[in-house]
Amino acid sequence: MAKHRSRNQKIGWVLFVLYLLALVYLMFFSEMEQRGFGAKSEYTYNLTPFLEIRRYIFFSRQIGLRGVILNLYGNIIGFMPFGFILGVISQRCRAHWYNAVICTYLLSYGIEMVQLITRAGSCDVDDIILNTLGGALGYLVFRYVLHKRAMRYVRFAEKRRGYRGF
Repeated sequence: MAKHRSRNQKIGWVLFVLYLLALVYLMFFSEMEQRGFGAKSEYTYNLTPFLEIRRYIFFSRQIGLRGVILNLYGNIIGFMPFGFILGVISQRCRAHWYNAVICTYLLSYGIEMVQLITRAGSCDVDDIILNTLGGALGYLVFRYVLHKRAMRYVRFAEKRRGYRGF
């Protein structure tokens, strides 16, 4: 017997598929930042944790604001929808925050390994760290929204019963 899915879960699944399609396009086919298969003549990768993050922080003036925003904040913000949507569509992720973090890590790790093998983009362990942080923050936003909705429901129920408080 198929489980009953709420309207929000159905919308969540549609958004999830659209998000993944956009992510695949941006990571492997977009010409932004010399992405795409065979886009770079020289291939770069970083397997040292926090090396590129430190470089972007300490040399932000030389790199420029656009580069810092795209690399540091772009990786975080880019994965926030993933963490949020996981909370909507997955009972396991909704029940335990670490499931959302693990799923975000695995997706990011998979992307970086495909980039390493195919040389589409550049493989960077710091991207995995930033993407995972983004997914975790997205999940925190989901929990915040869920809490606010629950509080609104409680206030609405109290009004219907005529509860006046003190």
